Amino acid sequence: MTKIARSNRYHIAVFGRRNAGKSSLLNALAGQDVSIVSDVPGTTTDVVWKNIELPGIGAAVIGDTAGYDDDGELGLMRVERTRRAAGRIDMALFLLSGTPEDISAEIEWREMFAKADVPVIFMLGKCDEERSIGALCSAWSERLGREVFPVSSKDGCGVSLLLEKMAEVYKKDDNIDDITYTLAKKGDLVVLVMPQDAQAPKGRLIQPQVATLRNLLDKHCLPLCCAPEELPKLLASLAETPALIITDSQVFSQVQALTPEGCKLTSFSVLMARHKGDIDTFRIGADVLRNLKPDARVLIAEACSHIPQNEDIGRVKLPRLLRKKFGEELTIEIVSGHDFPDDLSSYDVIIHCGACMFTRRHVLSRIRMAKAQDVPITNYGIAIAALTGILDRVEM
Repeated sequence: MTKIARSNRYHIAVFGRRNAGKSSLLNALAGQDVSIVSDVPGTTTDVVWKNIELPGIGAAVIGDTAGYDDDGELGLMRVERTRRAAGRIDMALFLLSGTPEDISAEIEWREMFAKADVPVIFMLGKCDEERSIGALCSAWSERLGREVFPVSSKDGCGVSLLLEKMAEVYKKDDNIDDITYTLAKKGDLVVLVMPQDAQAPKGRLIQPQVATLRNLLDKHCLPLCCAPEELPKLLASLAETPALIITDSQVFSQVQALTPEGCKLTSFSVLMARHKGDIDTFRIGADVLRNLKPDARVLIAEACSHIPQNEDIGRVKLPRLLRKKFGEELTIEIVSGHDFPDDLSSYDVIIHCGACMFTRRHVLSRIRMAKAQDVPITNYGIAIAALTGILDRVEM
């Protein structure tokens, strides 16, 4: 369980006002003291994440957030961290407290989650302290227009019901698990071309390669792996033409030239574009990318934060390819990790990485932001295929 990449875990976070009992609830679900519990409002200052195995869900990560009613300069920074966490989760646990008098903040958060298409479970906390908990839950349900049930981390009231409801939400969640989609089926011979350069961690494969290889094994395909320089020898040794070749985007053109007639070709990044994002939106973004003006502004967004190496694809190779095609006047800005501008209106196009370190909802939230501001967005692999003139050859 602890070896599963966090990006492949189901992301859940607990939201509520200060001192509502969020940290206690997280500790109750985790079965251990993950977050500091205190009667002092504002104890949780940043999002605390904990890997966890949940019944009916499996590998998950659950986050404890700062109260959304925090105030002051530092408090507003904490709330902003909470808002950002809300945009990259798969499920929200909303812990209510007290009586439903001024619920404007709760309604605002309810609408924000609805807009982001994040399922929410509403609970009224500390039910062990309230004698009229049933009436309070009914009042909250009526005001919010959502089912609200009691829960207590102290005596376990409602925790079993909460776990059941979480499993129900998970089962209904529309999540694309099949990375290779319809491109590979049982018994297919599939070649994976994987450069082992400075960007590949020593002794390990990068996450898209691992996830794709596991997907092919689960589908009972016949995967063969090689570095680009060994591809000609591997293909010559085969008695039959592979059904599919999956390559790293940075050697797209090299591999495309060697791909046999009748063999499908795609890249790890293109697979991730469908698995983690919106392939149709990325295709439209690629069409815009191919027709950029020389003075255009391009935003390159990387999901992972790392120290750039020589020939880094996002910081070196992609900018070089863009400037070679459109000229040196092109403005290129790069962001990484969770940094992503709220105002995207100044950009002509956004090129996002494969996002192997993000959840699908996190990527979709960025796509929604781009669409709302009428800014085209595409993906590394699709962008490279478009810029090198082989997009029509690539399977999606």
